[in-house]
Amino acid sequence: MPDAVVIGAGPNGLVAANLLADAAWSVEVLEAQEVPGGAVRSDRGVHPDYVSDLFSAFYPLAAASPVLARLDLAAEGLRWSHAPRVLAHPLLDGRCAVLERRVRDTASGLASFAPGDGDAWQDMYTVWSRVGPDLVQALFTPFPPVRAGLRLAAKLRTTGGIRLARSLTLPVRRLGEEEFAGVGGRLLLAGNALHADLAPEAAGSGGFGWLMSMLGQSHGFPVPVGGSGALTAALVRRLRRRGGVLRCGERVTSVVVRGDRAVGVRTAGGETVSARRAVLADTSATALYRDLVGQDHLPSRLLRDLERFQWDFSTFKVDWALTGPVPWTAQQAAGAGTVHVADGIDGLTRFASQIAMGHVPDAPFALFGQMTTADGSRSPAGTESAWAYTHLPQHIASDAGPDHITGRWDTREQEAMADRIEAQVERFAPGFRTLIRARRILAPTTLQAMDENLHNGAINNGTTALHQQAIFRPTPGTGRPETPVKGLYLASAAAHPGGGVHGAPGANAARAALRAQGFHTLLHRAQRI
Repeated sequence: MPDAVVIGAGPNGLVAANLLADAAWSVEVLEAQEVPGGAVRSDRGVHPDYVSDLFSAFYPLAAASPVLARLDLAAEGLRWSHAPRVLAHPLLDGRCAVLERRVRDTASGLASFAPGDGDAWQDMYTVWSRVGPDLVQALFTPFPPVRAGLRLAAKLRTTGGIRLARSLTLPVRRLGEEEFAGVGGRLLLAGNALHADLAPEAAGSGGFGWLMSMLGQSHGFPVPVGGSGALTAALVRRLRRRGGVLRCGERVTSVVVRGDRAVGVRTAGGETVSARRAVLADTSATALYRDLVGQDHLPSRLLRDLERFQWDFSTFKVDWALTGPVPWTAQQAAGAGTVHVADGIDGLTRFASQIAMGHVPDAPFALFGQMTTADGSRSPAGTESAWAYTHLPQHIASDAGPDHITGRWDTREQEAMADRIEAQVERFAPGFRTLIRARRILAPTTLQAMDENLHNGAINNGTTALHQQAIFRPTPGTGRPETPVKGLYLASAAAHPGGGVHGAPGANAARAALRAQGFHTLLHRAQRI
């Protein structure tokens, strides 16, 4: 009988299992899919000569994560690679807002949009340099972040903390207007805010856009050499080297609860796997509480709050094997790992408004990844392994475009949506379509089938909006990995601090389980070895 059972071998589940193993716990990880990784996987499914990331691809949060840093995955063979430029947002007139690797280069480019905008970016980054490390530490620790919060508060007193706090609560459109006279800096902030399900007019979108922009400036948007699966492979190797057990193709169907305590799990094959000390669930909150635990073991208030749980946007993704580099009209986009494809901030607002109304956007904002540009091992020299994704409503009411897409996602609808994304890219890169050697379409239903945590293609396990963050995540009054069932911990992005590949929810759950057993000091000692 293991000390702990971890449900799910996504990055959070694997981080949790590694930390428990560091504390000398015996750990068994059960994964429903035939391979580990959750939304951190890669393959050669588009074309045998091209490595494609199935889900996530760029990892600024992983680069900044103190959780992953302490795991020392470089010792397990993980290497990172960077594109020459971090991010680009081209415009149809040939101009391009670029997040460069060096802050002075970013500032220089933004100054070409309006005098003084380069200095504004430098000032923004100076503030980040002072408070960023403590802010990241505060974000990636259990809520409330007492120690990191106190350090952050002390620094904020000397860096205009009240004004910074105000800025971070602003809608990103307003933040951009206050900080930059030209469109360049505004585009970088707003495009980064749309990495989550935050409209340019949403409260707090300024804070998220600022965070992602500053992380990109300080850490870049790195990728694992050889594909995102290399990150998962490093976590798995580390776990197994410490005696952890990983079993794939083992779907957990229920958590066994006796006397108000989780004592194990049952699998689809009828096996009961007992846990001596804890069960940790790298699953969505709704799946854990409604499907695996069941209402008989949960307070009625939690069950009512789950009725108000909000998923983030659906996601539709296309992977391509391209015979050559993308022919961007704005030449600076050619060296960027990530490219934002949209008609300026108004285009982003229009896109988000259509989703809010339940409409499939007619001119979708596309997050475009140039993976060979970021890592030359992804495809043959002179070619490009590329992808793009866009967001959609969770529940489609109508199609703002001409294709009558309903959300059935049959072959016709999938092809029509993929063509719509390609048409958007073609506007900014004429001739793009002539380079397509092969493509793969991942509709929302496909994404969910490949990773059950991606509910209808939702990639953040719940909205990033303020009303479902911190103490409100996943439901009001929680904000921590502990659940109403003793010995059961929520270890997924459904828990604070939410989505992104940084390992914090898994680490928080592991530490909570260890604390409950008096192992917290041992964990810190083991991590220093």
